[in-house]
Amino acid sequence: MSAGGHWRNWVGNQSCIVRRRGAPTSEAHLAEMVAQAAGEGLGVRCAGSGHSFTPVALTSGLHLTLSDMQGVTAIDRERKRVSVSAGTTINTLGKILKENGLSLINQGDIDSQALAGALTTGTHGTGATLGNMASQIVGMRLVQPDGSILVVDERDTDLLNAARVSVGMLGVISEITLQVMESYNLHKKLWRCTFEECMEQHDALAASHRHFGFFWCPVPESRHCYCLPDTASVSTTEQLHDVCEMKVIDITDQPPMERGFEKIAYSSEIYPIEYVPNFHELEYAVPVRYGKEACRQVRALMLSKHPTCIYPIEYRFTAGDPGWISPFFEQDSITLSVSGEPGTDYWDYLRDVDDILRQFGSRPHWGKLHFLTGEDVTALYPRAGDFKALRERLDPGGIFLNDHLRQLFA
Repeated sequence: MSAGGHWRNWVGNQSCIVRRRGAPTSEAHLAEMVAQAAGEGLGVRCAGSGHSFTPVALTSGLHLTLSDMQGVTAIDRERKRVSVSAGTTINTLGKILKENGLSLINQGDIDSQALAGALTTGTHGTGATLGNMASQIVGMRLVQPDGSILVVDERDTDLLNAARVSVGMLGVISEITLQVMESYNLHKKLWRCTFEECMEQHDALAASHRHFGFFWCPVPESRHCYCLPDTASVSTTEQLHDVCEMKVIDITDQPPMERGFEKIAYSSEIYPIEYVPNFHELEYAVPVRYGKEACRQVRALMLSKHPTCIYPIEYRFTAGDPGWISPFFEQDSITLSVSGEPGTDYWDYLRDVDDILRQFGSRPHWGKLHFLTGEDVTALYPRAGDFKALRERLDPGGIFLNDHLRQLFA
């Protein structure tokens, strides 16, 4: 461990002063650091790639990065499973899988995050029949406060379902084993339409494509906030405001190609899009039956009360999963996200969005801005009590908590 200092996340809205820093190069090295910190009464948090907008990575104790713990450690070709060091980024894993004739089942539209941090905060892609990325986890190795290793696998499904989305509260992940699948190509199509056209096609597109999602843009400048391409040439409307930038993606046997706003390529080369880190995002998982109504209400809010908030609404689909504190626990959902502009006071806007989405029983992505309290966690997550009891048993001293997580889960 080295002396501490100042840390900030990728967009600069979260920061902390830490006493110690650690960059382990192996599981044994990581375990030694955790045990030493616990012995000194220091809290321990792992930053991943710092892509969370919430304070989940903050600590005044030992701040860890697993960036030196990289790569695939084992491939089970028969069962199509890969074991990966926790600091490996999603894009690095995609390249290794491609070389080995494999693919992730699904992934999100940012791929620069460290695997452990992304998966255990609830990161997802889109697809009405596809779970979040953590639902692909079939095993984990967790460093405990005393430096011992807790092996999590399918022999204890409760432990596995608690650990899949656990925001680092059950131990520091050293390795993750994922269920993957045979390599596949994806065919992506983009176009633009009006909001009402999108709503009319919503159900059919979700049912007929492996992946469907869209960005609603209130004004022409909105698409620039997320670096979205100008799809005017494949638009069904002459409108430039109040439009949806549409995307469908399907598995194909066709070879790679690119023309206009269509592209075929290896799976992990299609999923991600380019983002400039110039936004602070709130994202909730809304039960799918309320998706369109929730979107209509947030759109109306933006057009009437908050017309200067022009970042797009991003709208995607995720199937339910058994993760105890997953945003999608036993609930097929759409995810709806909005963003505040850095340097502005966007809190009244986000609170108004929260007021709308919480009426539908929505749950947040743990790495995105939200307004949940400990009481909300108990109300929204049927297994919250079980998760808290397990967390207390594994970490009675609370070294893997921080102020933000303590108010939610202690």
